[in-house]
Amino acid sequence: MSRKTPAGVRVKRRTPFVIIESATARDTRLSYRELGLLTYLLDQSEDWQVRSEQLSQGEGREGRDAVRKSLHKLAACGYYRLERRRFRNGKTAMGTAISDHPVEQWAADYVTFGSKLDIPVVEQEDGDFRVKYPDGTLGSDGFSDPADGFQPEDEPGEPAAEEELETPAAAAPKSAPAEERPARAKKPAAPKKPAEEKSTEAAQKAAEKALLDADADEVAKWWWEEAEKRFGKYVGDKRGFIAMRQQVRNALEKQYSKNQCGKALIRAGKHWPSAQQWQDALGIVTNHIQPRQANGRVPYSDASTWGPQGDGSSSTTGATDTPPSITTDDADDATFGVIARA
Repeated sequence: MSRKTPAGVRVKRRTPFVIIESATARDTRLSYRELGLLTYLLDQSEDWQVRSEQLSQGEGREGRDAVRKSLHKLAACGYYRLERRRFRNGKTAMGTAISDHPVEQWAADYVTFGSKLDIPVVEQEDGDFRVKYPDGTLGSDGFSDPADGFQPEDEPGEPAAEEELETPAAAAPKSAPAEERPARAKKPAAPKKPAEEKSTEAAQKAAEKALLDADADEVAKWWWEEAEKRFGKYVGDKRGFIAMRQQVRNALEKQYSKNQCGKALIRAGKHWPSAQQWQDALGIVTNHIQPRQANGRVPYSDASTWGPQGDGSSSTTGATDTPPSITTDDADDATFGVIARA
């Protein structure tokens, strides 16, 4: 979870990509629906927010009630939960925690808080979170356990989540006195950086963020005015401009140029293109995707078939960050910002 997105997703995973462990794939407590939903959630970015309404939309998706039922099942098995996060600065946010393997502490907390998805967690001085129980005590959030790796079979591990749920003590841990709660070992603190180095890094990140925001604003404002000329005033969702600007910012952050973003907006042909239209348009203007005609065919091109002719100069779209001038022969090129200085 990034500090920029306090309501984002915290993922507890053992790999930096979506690989389901055999133990998870063969967890007989999970239906195929729940296993598929877990896989989809693990593949989302940290700034994504889980919404059952959103998960139920689209072709081949389950209904909202089915999605919510599956989320509760994942929570009961220790793969998923919502977190009501309280930060040290006093601010609060609702976020999601997802694990690619069952977390016994999450399964126990699901029972402790009356089978509710949302669990209150409080940020600590070291940046970790601790669960705040009804009796006022704090416990592990499941992320900071030191033994979070594969254990050899000949070494004893902690009891399985099913065993905890079957015992009366685990079924009602809220009644246990604070002194009986097992102590959790803290993971070793990372070596602290010198104050001067931290200050320099913070200033550099702030400058990069400011530059990225300025570039995104420039492209977004240009396109909003250009789109009004092409399609008329926008009458859709009031968040359309903000969402479109965020699309542009995400592309710039992924090293697309301003010029490529402008051409992609023109290519998409919408005030606020959908995520798929935006990705396809970026692919076309960077020559990663061949544009198709209305009948679905890719138009014939000598350059595509035989390569560039003549002087061998490249005609790759977006090969330079210099915005092209709009002419009558190439009316779909994007022009914005400072073109020339006196």
